[in-house]
Order: sequence, then C-alpha cells, then structure tokens
Amino acid sequence: MSHFNATPDKRIVVTLDAGGTNFVFGAIQDYQFIVKPISKPSNSDVLEKCLDTLVEGFNEVIVQLPEPPVAISFAFPGPADYPNGIIGGYLPNFPSFRNGVALADFLKEKLNLPVFINNDADLFTYGEAIVGVLPEINQKLEQLGSAKRYRNLIGFTFGTGFGFGISVNGKMYVGDNSCSEIFCLPHKHLKNIIVEDGVSIRGVKRVYGELTGEAQHNLEPFDIYQIAEGIKTGNREAAQKAFAVMGEVAGNVIAICASLLDGLIVIGGGLTKAEKYFMPALLQEMRSHFATLSGETVARVQSSVYNLQNEEEFLQFAKGNQQPLQVFGSAKEVVYDPQKRIGVAISKLGADVATSLGAYAFALL
Repeated sequence: MSHFNATPDKRIVVTLDAGGTNFVFGAIQDYQFIVKPISKPSNSDVLEKCLDTLVEGFNEVIVQLPEPPVAISFAFPGPADYPNGIIGGYLPNFPSFRNGVALADFLKEKLNLPVFINNDADLFTYGEAIVGVLPEINQKLEQLGSAKRYRNLIGFTFGTGFGFGISVNGKMYVGDNSCSEIFCLPHKHLKNIIVEDGVSIRGVKRVYGELTGEAQHNLEPFDIYQIAEGIKTGNREAAQKAFAVMGEVAGNVIAICASLLDGLIVIGGGLTKAEKYFMPALLQEMRSHFATLSGETVARVQSSVYNLQNEEEFLQFAKGNQQPLQVFGSAKEVVYDPQKRIGVAISKLGADVATSLGAYAFALL
C-alpha cells in the first residue's frame, strides 16, 4: 500500500482498533501494517477483564515484531481526557469505564512504552492530512500547474455516529478539553434533535422506515443501499431518498464547519459507499444561499464548493480564476486568483486505515 507524502520511517508503533465488542491489535512500520491483526473479545462490561485483554493483546503483537516498538497509539471511542489518557463518562459500549480509567498510565506501567490515546475522528482526519487525501490533492494541483495549495483539513465520519476532526498546518487539533464535537449540533429538520440522529446508521434506517411506513423493517444501511441500486427488492425511491436526506442534513452542518474553519473536507466511514445518493444533496446544501433582511442573497459558504470526486470539477477547482494583475505605477504583472475555493472528497484509505495511520503518525511526529 502506497501513501502520499509518507516520509520513510522504520520505527514501529503498536495500534488498536477499540470496539465495544472486539479489540483488534496490530502494528505499523513505515506506514505499512506488518503483523496479522489479532482480535479478542473486548469484555467491555468487566473492567479488570477488559484491561487484562488489552495487555494480553498488545503483548501478543509485540512478541511478533522484528524489533521493539517505540510506542502504543490508538483511538478509543467516547468521551475522554485524551492528553492525559483518561477514559471516562458516558460510554454505552464500555460501561465499566464510566467512572474514569487512567488507561494510558495503566498500559505504560504494564508494557513500559509511551502510550497515546486520541479520538477516532481526530485520528482519521490526521491520517488523511498526513498520508491521504490532503497530500494527494496538493500533488494533483501541482501536476495541473496550479499555484494553489492546502494546509488544513476538516474530516467527517458517517457511520454508527457522526464524527468530526480538524488538522491545521500538519498538526492535529485537539482543543482545550479534547471535546471538539458536532454530533450534538441541531438536526436541520427535527426540532431539539441532535444531527447524529440524521447522519448515522440509525438515521438512514429511520428515514427509510418513515418513507415506506415500515418502521420495523430490520434492514441495515447496506441492504438499503442495495435496494437503492436495484440489486435487492424493496422501495428503491425511498432507499435513494433516505441517503439523500442524510446528505442534506450532513451538508447543513458541514457548511457551518466549512464557513468557520476554511479548509478542504474529507468524508469517511461505512456509509460513504452510498456517495452517489448523498453527495448531490450534501453539495446542494453547501452551495445554497441565505437571504438578508435587505432582500439580498448571500452564499452560506463564502468559498466556492467543488466535488473533488468529479474529475471535471477537479479541473475547474485546480484552474480557479487566475488572471494577470498589473502592479500600480509599474509595468510589472503578478498572477491574481480572487476565487476562494474548497472541495469535498471521499476517503480512499477508508476510515479504519486512515485512523490507524493517523495514530502511527501522531506517535512519531
């Protein structure tokens, strides 16, 4: 597997994909996975058993490595004091951690290694910024002769929840309380309901059920996607609209984030397979306009928004609006591009891989 902008690095970092049902342990060297993943039940409801499982899993990876690792680095779901490696708070998938667990210090003592724990969406975005979509886009811009380069990336994950991360100038943004979140922002259509209830697996399932009148349909988003494609029997129009509604609801929040943060946008997660059904609505929302009290209309995102999945749009994005500008009082000309622009891309690495590579990079950089 090749990665953009990956500086060769022979140091090894042990990683973990921490799910409420299973822990999957691995190791990365030079941005490559170097051991067969080891999966173990997380035993998340019994603290002592869960912690013992973590130690066992990491040790089973470490004994397979060609040289000692320099760190352990991974994402953990749910609220946490990430800089201090303390996991606690409302954790539906890890009830035994609710009262707070000093996980980083526990693992440091048991394994005698530095331990880095971060939010999964933050690490996803960081992985895409270091070796994924951000350097890839900048490389394509260079190949197309564009002078434009991007340094900031805003990441979103569409899956069990609606995740969010920011990378600024090659650094992962954490925040003073490691609590930069969007899942709790308001849903565009449902009063006093969080946006995550619209941009998530449960959101797609709920909307499909509402549109078909079959609330207890027992279909998963992949089933609904297959119905949308005409592969599986069902209400095809409702299936397509369920993803379009998700795109509109997501686009509303992404437009707000794009206006505040001004960077390229990458989307990852299991629901991105349905890109062709949600992306048009997402882009339409980001490109929409608001009215002023004086009767004018204002673009809700002040930069032009391009679909970077579309090659024709990418060429327009690269070209911009470059024009010569004469320096006042001189015959000299400079190149001026007045067009502010950003773009939306879908992760090629995939959320799981990008998150692991983000964890690797965070431990080393």
